[in-house]
Amino acid sequence: MSVEDLTAEQIMTRVLVTVTAEESPLMAWELMRRADVHHLPVVDDTCHVLGILTREDVAATWSGGGPDEHSRRQVRTLLGRRRLPKVGPDHTLSRITCVMLDVGCDAVPVVSAAGRLLGLITVSDVLKAVAGRACRDEERGEQGRTRESGEVRTGLFHLNPVLPPD
Repeated sequence: MSVEDLTAEQIMTRVLVTVTAEESPLMAWELMRRADVHHLPVVDDTCHVLGILTREDVAATWSGGGPDEHSRRQVRTLLGRRRLPKVGPDHTLSRITCVMLDVGCDAVPVVSAAGRLLGLITVSDVLKAVAGRACRDEERGEQGRTRESGEVRTGLFHLNPVLPPD
């Protein structure tokens, strides 16, 4: 199989940290910092993707105010009106990179036919695939166990910032 024939399911990152649109930019920043990620999918209650928040999105809107100011805003205000391309698990690497180039983005969500988030493909995932380091499902797993194709594992974080009293 050539690199171009690899599918989204084979190269996507499956363990994701996500945030809801109602969450604060302060919380989103802290989640990205603690999880050491640069992209944070913004999802609704049914795990449909509303947008991808980046560290740059949060930093560009940081007004320099205190934590209480940034905890009162919502992530939805940072999403803007940019296009959100999505790919399916069976899309090839060649098609995925064309989508990323055409839209000018460095991350695309992988969604099911019903629109639910399955994974995320970033430029780093593309580079790993091109370098021959993409992990196929049968190579992934914990303690020697083989994972089922299509199994999604989520990383859930919930942090509550301590804010000064009003």
